[in-house]
Amino acid sequence: MFLYGLLWSAAANAQEHLYDYTFFTNSRIAGNYFFSKTSFQSPSFIKNKNQRLPVSTAIFHTPGTALQLEYLDAKKGNWKAIIFRENLRGLDHFKPVEYLSFSIYVPFVQTNLKSLPVFQLMLKDSSLSHKFNFVINQRRAWETIVTPVSFFKGINFTNPEDVIGVVFSQNGDDGNKHTIYVDDIEFLSEKTDSPVTAAPVIINSKGYAKHVDISWQPFTDEQVKYVKIYRSENGKDFIPVGVQSPQINRYADFTGVTGKTYNYKISFLNYQYKETGLSKPVSATTKVMTNDQLLTMVQEACFRYYWEGAENVSGLAKENIPGRTDMIAAGASGFGIMALIVGTERKFITREQSTKRFIKIMSFLEKEEKFHGAFPHFMDGPTAKVEPFFGMRDNGGDLVETSFLLQGLLAARAYFNKDDNDEKAIREKITTTWQNIEWDWYRRYPDSKYLYWHWSPDKEWIINHRLTGWNETMVTYLLAIASPTHSVPASLYYSGWANQDSTGQQYRIDWGGTADGSMYTNGKTYFGIKLDVGVSNGGPLFFTHYSYLGYDPHLITDKYTNYFTNNRNIALINYRYCLKNPDKYKGYGDNCWGLTACIGPLDYLPSEPVAGRNDGTIAPTGAVSSFPYTPVESMKALKNYYYNYGKFLWGEYGFRDGFNLSQNWCSEIYMGLNQAPMVIMIENYRTRLLWKLLMSDTDIKNGMKKLKLESQK
Repeated sequence: MFLYGLLWSAAANAQEHLYDYTFFTNSRIAGNYFFSKTSFQSPSFIKNKNQRLPVSTAIFHTPGTALQLEYLDAKKGNWKAIIFRENLRGLDHFKPVEYLSFSIYVPFVQTNLKSLPVFQLMLKDSSLSHKFNFVINQRRAWETIVTPVSFFKGINFTNPEDVIGVVFSQNGDDGNKHTIYVDDIEFLSEKTDSPVTAAPVIINSKGYAKHVDISWQPFTDEQVKYVKIYRSENGKDFIPVGVQSPQINRYADFTGVTGKTYNYKISFLNYQYKETGLSKPVSATTKVMTNDQLLTMVQEACFRYYWEGAENVSGLAKENIPGRTDMIAAGASGFGIMALIVGTERKFITREQSTKRFIKIMSFLEKEEKFHGAFPHFMDGPTAKVEPFFGMRDNGGDLVETSFLLQGLLAARAYFNKDDNDEKAIREKITTTWQNIEWDWYRRYPDSKYLYWHWSPDKEWIINHRLTGWNETMVTYLLAIASPTHSVPASLYYSGWANQDSTGQQYRIDWGGTADGSMYTNGKTYFGIKLDVGVSNGGPLFFTHYSYLGYDPHLITDKYTNYFTNNRNIALINYRYCLKNPDKYKGYGDNCWGLTACIGPLDYLPSEPVAGRNDGTIAPTGAVSSFPYTPVESMKALKNYYYNYGKFLWGEYGFRDGFNLSQNWCSEIYMGLNQAPMVIMIENYRTRLLWKLLMSDTDIKNGMKKLKLESQK
C-alpha cells in the first residue's frame, strides 16, 4: 500500500512464531554479500568488492553459500568486516538469546590461532562490544564456535534487535595472507542437541524448464532446524544444494538446464546441525516449455502462497513469507481469494477443496473484529482481533484494505454459483459481509466530499487521510457507490477521488513532487505517450493493478478517460522509462522493467519511473501483472526473470518480491500484495475470468450505472 512508509511500526503478539535471530545463513546472489561492509588500513588488507565480502558457492557449512574472509595481517595496519542482520519485514518475534554461534572453516594448516580474527558485536548505535578470541581444534573441517552472550558485558539481550551485526577484525601481524570461511552466524536460545525423530519423506517432484520442484511430507518435530536438499545427476552421487525452513514443505531447485533428469533426497538437521538419514530418492526431468505453459507455471507457483502458505486458522493470506505466521493482511487476502478462484479453474486444486477453504475463510470473517462493518488492515488469526502492525493509530477500520478484500469476495460470490449447501452458504455469508459495511460512515461528515481511509474506535479520525486519486484506491469509491445498503452518492467519485480543488491538487503535488497531474487529469506526453490521468508520469504500477483485479478497466470510462487505455499508457511509460534508464541502473531495459511497490534492499519502496524515485530495484510483479496491458513486453520480462535470473529470483512461491542488480541484492521474502496480482492479471489476460465474474455482479452493475449517469452530467 502507498501508505506503508508513513505508518511503519511493530506491535507485539505473544502468540506469534518465534524465529532464531540470524545474521547469516545464505546469500541469495553470488558475488558479494549486500549485508556486509569491509574496511582496511594499509598495509593490512581484506578482499572485497564494493567494500563487501565475497560469497563462496563452493565451500559452505549449510548449502549453498558461505562468506569468505581473505585477509592480510600486517604491522601498523588493520582490517574489519561487519556482517549485518537483514531486517526482514515481520520477523520481529525471537527465541530467547543465550549463545552467539558461528561456523568456521580454515582451509590452510599454516593459519595458526594468532592468525584468526577476533570477533565482537555491533549495537544499533554503532557501538561495539569487547573483542573475543576463538579457538579451533582442526583445520580443513567445519567447526562451530559457541559463545555465551553473558560474556558480552553491558548488553541487554532481552531485545536482540539491539544487536545489528557481528564484526570480525585483525588479530595478528605476521604479514601473511590468510583465508577462512564463515557461515551460519546466529544467536541460539539454548545449546541443545536433541535428536530429530521425524523421518524425511519426499512425496512429489516435478520438472519445469530450468528448475525442479520437490515437496515433502509435512512434519511437526520442533527439533528440525532445516531441511537439507541433495541433488544427483547420475542417481548415485548426491551433493547438497540447499536448505529450507521447516515452515515450508517444498523446495525449488533451479538447475539452469533444460532436458535433464535429476534425482533428489532430503534430510533433517537439528539445532547442532546433526543430520538424520536421507529420504528415499525421487527423480524429475526438466523440459522445454511453451509460453502458455510458462504462464501456468508462474500462476501455480504464486497461487501456492495463498493455498499452502495461508494462515492456519483463517485460511487467509499472510502479509509476507517468511514473516509473522499468525497475522493476516486484509488486502492481500482479497487478492488471494481471487488467486484461489484462478487455482480452482486451472485445476491446481479441486472445486471441493476450494469450497472447503472458502467456508473456512467466511466462517473466520464472520467473527473477525470489524469497525462499522469495515475490516482492519491486519488481523490476528488465532484471536480474530485487530493487529495494529503499523502502530496504535491503525487499530480500527481500514476502508481501502476492506475494498481489496471485498473485490475478491464479490468475485467469489459470482464464482460459487452452484445450488449445493456449501456454495449457497458461501454466497450468503459474502452477501451479509458486503451489506454490513458502512461505506457512508467512512464519509465522516454528512456533506463530506471524500471517503476517509481509517477510523479508530478510540482515536477516531486521527489519521485524517482523505481518499484522493490518482493512486490505488479507485476501487474504494466504486464499491462505496455500488453498496446496496450503505452507499455514497456517485458524485463523491468526482468530488473525492477525482477531486480538482486546491486540497486535491496539493495532495497530489506533495506525494508526486510535481504539478503534473495535480488536477487529477494530466494531459502531458511522456516518452511519446499521452497520459490522460495520473500524477507525475503515472506513479508505481500497482496503481494500475490493485483496483482492476476484478473491476474490468475496459468498462470503466469517466469524464476524463477510459481506464484500460489509461492503464496501458502508464505501463508503456514505465516500460519506456526503464528502456531509457536515465540513472544507468544495471539490468533495466527491454526485458527488465516494471517499477512498482516492493521491499527494497533496506526498506519498502513505492518505486516510480522518475529519476531519483527508484534505486535500481525491480519487482517482478510490475511487468508480470501488466500482462493485459502489455502482453509482449510482459512476456519478455517474465522469460528474463525466469531464464536468466531464476537462480536467485525463482522460489517456492514463484518470483521473489524484488531484486536489485546494481546492489547485488535479492529479496528473501514473498509479499501477499504482490504474488496474487501476477496470478490474477495473467488470468485476466488469458480468459478475463475475474473481470467477467465481478462485472457480472448485480450490485456492481448498478454501481457502474450510477457512475455513468454521474459522468454524463
